[in-house]
Parts: sequence; C-alpha cells; structure tokens
Amino acid sequence: MKRISLIKKGAAIAATALTALALTACGNTSTQDAGSTGSSDATYKIGVLQLTEHTALDAANKGFVKALDDSGINYTIDQQNAQNDQSACQTIASKLVGDGDDLIFAIATPAAQAAANATKDIPIVGTAITDFAASDLVADNDAPGGNLTGSSDLTPVAEQIEMLHKVLPDAKKVGLLYASNESNSLIQIEMAEEALDKLGIEHERYSVSSTNEIQSVVESAVGKVDALYSPTDNTIAQGAAQVGQICKENKLPFIAGEEGMCMAGGVFTLSINYEDLGYRAGEMAVKILKGEAKPADMAIEHLSAEDLVVVKNQEMADALGIDLSVLDE
Repeated sequence: MKRISLIKKGAAIAATALTALALTACGNTSTQDAGSTGSSDATYKIGVLQLTEHTALDAANKGFVKALDDSGINYTIDQQNAQNDQSACQTIASKLVGDGDDLIFAIATPAAQAAANATKDIPIVGTAITDFAASDLVADNDAPGGNLTGSSDLTPVAEQIEMLHKVLPDAKKVGLLYASNESNSLIQIEMAEEALDKLGIEHERYSVSSTNEIQSVVESAVGKVDALYSPTDNTIAQGAAQVGQICKENKLPFIAGEEGMCMAGGVFTLSINYEDLGYRAGEMAVKILKGEAKPADMAIEHLSAEDLVVVKNQEMADALGIDLSVLDE
C-alpha cells in the first residue's frame, strides 16, 4: 500500500536579510513510497518551483504528481510557490539546488528561467511554457542540448482568433491584454496580431506589469475596443475574475487563452488541458530519473489537436447577450 505523509510549511519568502529563513519556508514536502510497485529501491528527491497559484498552473502541478504516482517510483517532493515574485523564483531555485534534488520541475517560464540560471547539472523539466527556445531555455525545441526539457502549452492562438471572429462577427477592433514582463505572452500577442491582420480586424495592445494595473488598464480599453483577448498569461490569469467583472459591467466580451481564465471571467475559448500537460511532463521526468533518457536529447513535447477542447462560460455569455450556439456547428 502506498504511504504519503505531508508536512506543511510557511508560504512567504522573505527578501534580503531573511533569505536564509525563506529557504526553509513557502512550500511543503511530501513523501511517496511506491512499495513493491517501484522499478527500483531508489528514492528520488524532486523539487517543484511553481511561479504562482492559478487554475492552469495548479492543474499542471497535479498532473505531474499523478504521473509520478502512476509510474510507481519512490520519491520525496518539495513543493514551492513563488507567488509571482521573480526574486522569490531565484531564491527557491537556489534552495532546490542546494538541497541536492535529483530533478527540478519548473512550472511557467520565469520559474524555468530561474532554475536554469541556478544549475547546469541537475535535470530540469518545465511546463506551461509557450516556446522554450524563444525564451532561451533550450538551444532548439527539437534538440534541447542542455539539462532542461519539458512540455509546451503553446495555445492555438490563430484558431482562438478565428473563433472570436465567428462568435463576434461585428467586432471591428480587438484589445490585446497581456503582461509586458512575460516573454511567452508577447510571442502569443504577436501571433494574435498576425491572425487579426489576416481577418482585417484592427487591434491595440494593453499591457500590465502586475496585477495591480489590471483594473486601470482594462477600464482604459472600455469604449475603445469591441472585444478583449488575452493569451495564456500568468499575471492576467491571476486577475481573470477581475477582468471578467469589469468586462461584464461594461458589456465587453473577454476571450481568454485557456479554460481556467475563461471560466473565471471569459466567455469562450479553445483550450489545452493543463493537467494533461503536467502529466506529460511527469512522464518525461520519470524517464530522466530512471536513466532512460537525458534532457538534452528529449524534444519539447506538445499536446495534440485532439486534446483541445471548446470551453464556454454560459453565465458570462448570457450576461453579455452573446449567442454561443455557433460554436456547436
């Protein structure tokens, strides 16, 4: 029988003088004993660095752990969350390296970048990252060449824009909402602009540097655009409910890049499943831990088109008077 023990620790990370204390805080550690089902008697130490808490990243984390459990390996796992703080990412990454973990699981681009800067030796598996190569995490997505690999959450941006046009055919101008400090968001914004240009739809960027700017930036778009679109963006995902509320009050459709954001405040989307994405990363991690593969030789993996799902927030659609039946055609 499997035995799991969980010890919860603090959630905050101190800066500057309190760094040493922070290295023992802001996470939790659990031990998984796979018993006779494991392929060896080894117990692997796995550190998890998650950028922040929101539905998509939490689901990816859950999928990763499920893959570890399903593999039957013995492991201990140190769950750490940076609460969307870049300096905290660096502090946690240093902690995981100092702990001598056998593998680091990094959830979201800033988390992976911090881990990559902290070690060139410990294997790193990343997820919820749009383009590993464009974010300078690997030499090439097909041949990473270093100690880092993982699964990409590259979303079907062009298809999402086409869906927007299908549901909102009278939309003449679309606002593009994203965090300016997230490199993968900018990649997707450029993809959205290209798709909108092909459809002859005007667009304007609306960027924020933190969740504190979401209200003022979204309110500044009211009356200037006919719809608001945001790709898979961690900062906007954190504030998706706030975006949705402002848009609801002003009858402005908000189309989000993934399911969690959509259900928090969007109207519809075409989304990948983040738990499946994390599971894929977990399978990659197991191969690395067992010595069956090396990150340098493992191409970045993507979910297939068959894994995409149409997501509808009917409550928001009803509030805005939007007919989503066209998505059933």
